[in-house]
Amino acid sequence: MSRGENILRGRHCRWILLSVGMLLVSTTVSADIYKYRGADGHILFSDRPMKGNYRLLWKSISKKPAKKASSKSAVNLSKNRQKLTPLIDATAKQLRLHPGLLHAIVDVESSYNPKAVSSKGAKGLMQLMPATANHYGVSDSFDPKENLKGGARYLKHLLKRFEFNLGLALAAYNAGEGTVKKYGNRIPPFPETQQYVEKVLGVYRKNRQAMLN
Repeated sequence: MSRGENILRGRHCRWILLSVGMLLVSTTVSADIYKYRGADGHILFSDRPMKGNYRLLWKSISKKPAKKASSKSAVNLSKNRQKLTPLIDATAKQLRLHPGLLHAIVDVESSYNPKAVSSKGAKGLMQLMPATANHYGVSDSFDPKENLKGGARYLKHLLKRFEFNLGLALAAYNAGEGTVKKYGNRIPPFPETQQYVEKVLGVYRKNRQAMLN
């Protein structure tokens, strides 16, 4: 092989490596790479299969980017909280509950959405089940004033029932009064209930701290 052929082959190899590198950079999200050798011996690359003698050279394994939280939802939450704060604070004062606690439950239960409905049929700001709403005289669970008053009265009942043990009262709010009683007046061993209690208490602590500042 002549020196000239070696130079040409070297340049050809560098061109191939450069082409692959540029293709990889240009497909930042993801792309498979296919290699094709033409009839004249030239090697071509593509990010999609084409007619001819192609073979898969590179298989992308990149993951899809995680979905970001909806900015619209965040804006709605902020607007709803601002709008509902006077009503939540007034309801808490009327029933002698800490407003930060009532805010925490509304936050965790419905994200301040008065029209929220759970898969189990709980409705409104404090996610009242139909039987609970009926017991506390709530005729329209989607009415913020009615829902808050009914939910706050139910919470007050649970606090008294469990001697103002907030953890047990919250567990009963989530899993039911009978369930907490069944487990010897302890937080039931259900991940959902345990996480719920922890989350509400965490938001409550933040709310209290914010009110002190």
